[in-house]
Amino acid sequence: MGPAVTVRVRDAHVYYRVYEDPVPGLKQIFAQGRARRRYRTIRALRGVSLDLHESETLGLIGANGAGKTTLLSAMTGLLPLESGTILGRCRPSLLGVSSALRPALSGRRNILIGGLALGFTKAEISSRADEIIDFSGLRDAIDRPMRTYSSGMRARLHFAIATARIPDILLIDEALAVGDEDFRRRSAQRIDEIRSAAGSVVLGTHVMDEIERHCDRVVWLDDGVLKAVGEPGEVVAAYLASTAPR
Repeated sequence: MGPAVTVRVRDAHVYYRVYEDPVPGLKQIFAQGRARRRYRTIRALRGVSLDLHESETLGLIGANGAGKTTLLSAMTGLLPLESGTILGRCRPSLLGVSSALRPALSGRRNILIGGLALGFTKAEISSRADEIIDFSGLRDAIDRPMRTYSSGMRARLHFAIATARIPDILLIDEALAVGDEDFRRRSAQRIDEIRSAAGSVVLGTHVMDEIERHCDRVVWLDDGVLKAVGEPGEVVAAYLASTAPR
């Protein structure tokens, strides 16, 4: 028998509406009370099926708008399915550059709030705060409000907080494409720790070097459809060939 499945996605479809807001003319202004706003339906995922296994890092690639973030959000339960199923042995932890932190509060205060959300006691957070700060590399900025941080700084701090307790299933949406080489190295080590604990990681990124460096298999999404799944070198090569100028 192979490794156990931690998340199973079967024939997943995610649709959502995008409403149009045209500049109103005189006729539209008088008709606003009874007019219906026009919309179009975006089929963000169409029939995606895949398995995520224990001790595996699964890469997720595709152009902007291919459905990567939609799939990750659906796997956490943040987006409802139009049809299909997503089953997991626990709720995955989603980590992204735009993940919600409290911008008016300091980085240090966000460590406390994030640690409590992960189930730490205040005493446990206090004992691990320095480790989290050092991992993020933000010692000089840790007492500044989060709103003064760049998106990369926020992503580094959130990664350090989210992985202070090794999650069973970690979904990463572009959050490793930030920081210097030292941060990337430490992030890779943390991912290896998750895998060694029989955890699972999904890494969505546009950085192909990260995909080939970290991943055991790669999923290629194209316009909401599963285009290919397989060995990193083969799938990345096919993806890059499809995007090369002709």
